Amino acid sequence: MKIHYALACTAVAVTVAGSVPTLAQRPAAPRLVAMVGGTLIDGFGSTPIRNSVILIDGERITAVGQVGSLAVPAGAEVISTEGMSVLPGLWDMHVHTMLNGHPDYDHWDKTYANRLEKEIMPASAKQLLMAGVTSARDLGAPLEASINVRNAINKGELLGATLYVSGPFIQHAPYPGTDFFRWGVNGVDDARAKVDKLADAGVDVIKLIDQDDMAEAEVAAVIDEAHKRGKPVVAHAHRPNEIRLAMKYGVDDLEHTGLATAPEYPADIMDMIKARTAQMSKGPFFWTPTLAPLWNYEYMRDNPEMLDDPSWQVGLAADTVADIKAALRHPDQFSYYQLSPARKPTLRRKFQQMRDAGVTMLIGTDNGVPMMFQSQTTWMEMDIWARELGVPTMDVIRAATYWPSVMMKRDRDVGTVSPGKIADIIAVRGDVLRYIDLLQRVDVVVKKGVRVK
Repeated sequence: MKIHYALACTAVAVTVAGSVPTLAQRPAAPRLVAMVGGTLIDGFGSTPIRNSVILIDGERITAVGQVGSLAVPAGAEVISTEGMSVLPGLWDMHVHTMLNGHPDYDHWDKTYANRLEKEIMPASAKQLLMAGVTSARDLGAPLEASINVRNAINKGELLGATLYVSGPFIQHAPYPGTDFFRWGVNGVDDARAKVDKLADAGVDVIKLIDQDDMAEAEVAAVIDEAHKRGKPVVAHAHRPNEIRLAMKYGVDDLEHTGLATAPEYPADIMDMIKARTAQMSKGPFFWTPTLAPLWNYEYMRDNPEMLDDPSWQVGLAADTVADIKAALRHPDQFSYYQLSPARKPTLRRKFQQMRDAGVTMLIGTDNGVPMMFQSQTTWMEMDIWARELGVPTMDVIRAATYWPSVMMKRDRDVGTVSPGKIADIIAVRGDVLRYIDLLQRVDVVVKKGVRVK
């Protein structure tokens, strides 16, 4: 079916989206594409552009304007976005592609270690993309698998979100049975050597965890060596001393809200945060609070229909799906979440402390952890910020588009819908600025100029 528009005296055909070809069938990006008609939220935070026109040549955006003022070239493939909100492809700044919601980590690691690269991680990346997440930071997975899956996506051999990978966690010592994706350090020289090995392999970011169990000199060495190699460092913020050490030695981004059931962050930590956010020359101080698993646990426990959503099964083998389904039968019994009902009431206060201190917060979800699927969790995090915590919806969208690209130093290429940027663009029917939960069903996904959904 085709709908015809008259745009600047040029008749163009708008193809209504139907089935999308498989990756092997999909042609290279057409030379010219136009996305026409929707309300564009470009990621910069300004007034949305009504009746927008976005012109794409290959994988890059060439022009942004409005119907009646920006002509659509003859012969362009035109994607109708009438009635839709159009925005940059989302980022999720804390994903685990090696996990798929299974609650028993020991079982998962033993059963799926040899299936991560060929099945689990590609499925996760594809599920993210189909959910409108065109870029994701993958924090903690085997090194070779991380690099290979990332590169295969970048080459177009796999369909998935663009991944920015850390490879293995760096920590004092790996937990039993996890040394294939967790690396311990033993002394300053070993700390630097481990960072160098990751950097030489081509990781995008260094992930530090349990740094309060490490010698202080080891923490300093990891962060210093990573920065010398041009790699940002993200660190867990579960415990007070994890935060103190990370901030003392200049970590770039803290992960999780942390501090268990404590009602708020201690005064000395808040003083450290405020001192850092006051240093404009260092740029923003980033934090990824990952609220969704804790916030939504009780709801999903008591209303488990979302656990039956087939979106999380995409790309997984039948036996994997059966295993996950069987493991999810009694969500009230998951040891992972037993403290969550007591932790949830503290999240609002801690989140507000960060906002009041001037922290630049990023959308990230920890997805892959029990019941938190790649296909569902990013919109949930955004919904919590807007609906429950009162963050202006435009700010939430920027925390999932513009600011992640700045943090990862990719803002020259992605993060906004503007000329010169890579055409990673999504569209959803309705007004996302009023109803952010519409993002749970993204209608159109364009990645590098090619419509993939």
